[in-house]
Amino acid sequence: MNLHQFNYPKPFELENGKTLEKLTITYHTAGKLNEQKDNVIWVCHALTANSDVFDWWKGLFGEDDLFNPKDHFIICANVIGSHYGTTNPLSINPKTNTPYFSNFPTVTIKDMANAHQLLAESLGINQIKILIGGSLGGQQALEFTLLNQTKIENLVLLATNAVHSPWGIAFNETQRLAIEADESFYANKENGGQNGLIAARTIAMLSYRTYEIYEEKQKDLNNVYESFKASSYQKYQGQKLANRFNAYSYWLLTKTMDSQNIARNRACLEETLNSIKAKTKVIAISSDILFPAKEQKFIADHIPNASYHEINSSYGHDGFLVELDALKEILKDLA
Repeated sequence: MNLHQFNYPKPFELENGKTLEKLTITYHTAGKLNEQKDNVIWVCHALTANSDVFDWWKGLFGEDDLFNPKDHFIICANVIGSHYGTTNPLSINPKTNTPYFSNFPTVTIKDMANAHQLLAESLGINQIKILIGGSLGGQQALEFTLLNQTKIENLVLLATNAVHSPWGIAFNETQRLAIEADESFYANKENGGQNGLIAARTIAMLSYRTYEIYEEKQKDLNNVYESFKASSYQKYQGQKLANRFNAYSYWLLTKTMDSQNIARNRACLEETLNSIKAKTKVIAISSDILFPAKEQKFIADHIPNASYHEINSSYGHDGFLVELDALKEILKDLA
């Protein structure tokens, strides 16, 4: 994929009324936009992913995969607040000439969708063949569709929701408490809160996976009484994220996920979903405890032209990244 940057030439107003004086959007593309400009696949990425969809959704996106650059123009934009080049807490605040750190303003899912819309306009894209996203990416895809400024032909929503649940908010708040318990988070330095981030990620893993998959992958032999595989796995996952991400972005993006409620300043959830005209596939993971299947069923029940698909998996929420054969079977008619 090819890396690009878009610099928005005006202050970017956020949903809460605050502004980002400078907005840079980093994004990746693959393939070519055809003359009709009707071969666009727009991917919205999840919490700590990046805009290189060939990197983290291999098997679904790639040179020889279902969605490939020979047939499609594939675009994925890094979200506001994330670590990978779009304006985020480590960016320089023009008002202070120092990084924002913990002073970065609150960003909502709708803010992310508005940024996608600005990027689409800058590229001359006014129609999208497939808009797809899972988890936080699915939340963005819903809001992007509801802006009604870009025509969405096919909407694909995976392991996501129309309003974030108290259960999901509680998981995220617990992670933020872990980050805040690391006093270095308040030092406003690039590696501030790193130990807290490690702890937060280990909490998150318990919501991304399941009892069954830990039994299958992390179970020890009967003679083990310490240094358990599950303990090592948790530490590994925490450190792995801390090596590539920062605590300020993670803290911020969990709050962004909590903001999801498509009925805010609109009608009720049902009426808002009913207004979506795109042909929609809603895909759930049977064992997902973070975004339970009933949340996707609710979405599918209220979008007029929607189909519901449930993948039987023991991987939990992460199943939307893992169960590629099942996903390709559901999505093959869109390729």
